[in-house]
Amino acid sequence: MPPRPGQKEESRARILASAGRGFRAHGYGGLGVDGLAKEAGVTSGAFYAHFKSKAAAFTAAVGKGMHDLLDGICAFQASRGAEWRAAFIDFYLTERLTCALGESCAMQSLATDVARADPEARAAFEAEFRQVIEATAHGGPRAEAIALLALLSGGVSLARAAQDPALAAEIADAVRVAALESVRRSQ
Repeated sequence: MPPRPGQKEESRARILASAGRGFRAHGYGGLGVDGLAKEAGVTSGAFYAHFKSKAAAFTAAVGKGMHDLLDGICAFQASRGAEWRAAFIDFYLTERLTCALGESCAMQSLATDVARADPEARAAFEAEFRQVIEATAHGGPRAEAIALLALLSGGVSLARAAQDPALAAEIADAVRVAALESVRRSQ
């Protein structure tokens, strides 16, 4: 029986979403193709029908994860108007800090693996990150947008690494104060 229209695209999207969660939760080295396929509920053969390698799936997951961040920023801008940055900071330092690692932000959870990845994955990250910078700058200085993104991503990484919940909260609070102050200065 031939596949129904759109079935291949749906299957690829499901595998990609699962691979993204797997890479964010376990890191690039934490899962092989068999593990990625199992997480997606498909066979390794089905995985290879959509991605030629684990590295190809990682590159696609990085691009998709960063594009999802861009979509999120644009949604905050559309729904919150001039106050979008403060709302985004609060979201990033609560939801993105406390969600399951597999649901975390690709910028924060995949950056260290991207730094060690092949040129294709780095290019996918950079292409989307450039768009994230532009959206975050929203007509303002790029340097301030880059600093805000680095502060949020690094702050969440450090807070997640802290074993002591009080230290994690202290990190998040300090980052929130610094980020909001940065936003106030730029307005």
